[in-house]
Amino acid sequence: MVRVGLVLGGGGVVGQAYHAGVLAVLQHDFGLDARGADVVVGTSAGSITGTLLRAGVSAEDLAAWTVKAPLSGEDEVLRTMAATSVPELAPFRPLEVLRRPLRLPGPQLIGRAIARPLRFNPLAAAMTLLAPGRHDVVEQLAALREVEGPGWPERDLWITAVRRRDGRRVVFGRPGAPAVPLHLAVAASCAVPGYFAPVRIGRHAYVDGGVHSATNAAVMRTAGVGLVLVVAPMSGSPGWRPDVTAAVRRYSQRQLVREVRALHAAGIRTAVFTPGPAEQEAMGADMMSRHRLDEVIQQSFLQGGAHAARPEVADLVREAAERTAR
Repeated sequence: MVRVGLVLGGGGVVGQAYHAGVLAVLQHDFGLDARGADVVVGTSAGSITGTLLRAGVSAEDLAAWTVKAPLSGEDEVLRTMAATSVPELAPFRPLEVLRRPLRLPGPQLIGRAIARPLRFNPLAAAMTLLAPGRHDVVEQLAALREVEGPGWPERDLWITAVRRRDGRRVVFGRPGAPAVPLHLAVAASCAVPGYFAPVRIGRHAYVDGGVHSATNAAVMRTAGVGLVLVVAPMSGSPGWRPDVTAAVRRYSQRQLVREVRALHAAGIRTAVFTPGPAEQEAMGADMMSRHRLDEVIQQSFLQGGAHAARPEVADLVREAAERTAR
């Protein structure tokens, strides 16, 4: 039987809304229950969505929770989280982050660049040198600690982060990775450099898994899956807009294309969902803004459904729905 993987990319609060809209339309139109995926890979915002799916939250309730609509009668996880206060976030302005002074690279980072030049990601390394942010992401995600179990979910949940001292990607939850409480792994994956403070786990500090890749989809090559659904809020063609957000999307899209090629080379089929013009307009430039989440979900539901209806995508989604049926 073909195993199914689900990749949930980064994108802040707005990215979570995009996940919710796409997964909700796949559940509504195709009966695809994302909770049944054999392996979930979550990066940054995707680590939150993945954790909630593994906690038993349905895609439709995720969408309702995001816009503060009524939940189904069975979703105690989100009711508990809704009762936990969340500190208000300041707007995320990338240019302000980049203007702050960088710290000098340590010997571990320099040594890794010399020892493994072909696997060294200079942009990821540069992001680890940004001055620590002023917000506490662990406090921001305190509600997750209220609903997590005594250990990791039974079904595979892989959460990506980047070790700050040397810029190396770490996949928490994957065999061989450091043992860590689930809420700390999620916090590390969400610790946007320069905005949130790094998250300390054991002897190391970690930052956002999106520093390495907005999706980290290629890690699915070792997951033993034959079909992967990718939901990538930070990718998608932005046209020729000359702003920072568009530049980030172009870079993320190029990464995603390479990762999907790597999956295809490994014999893994993929269905990829990225925001088009309508979704990008609703998402705006501030990925931490909660002001237009209802519009983001509406557009991702409509446009995601239209994309899923394409014959070459629909066949893969239907197969995934059959394989993930509970």
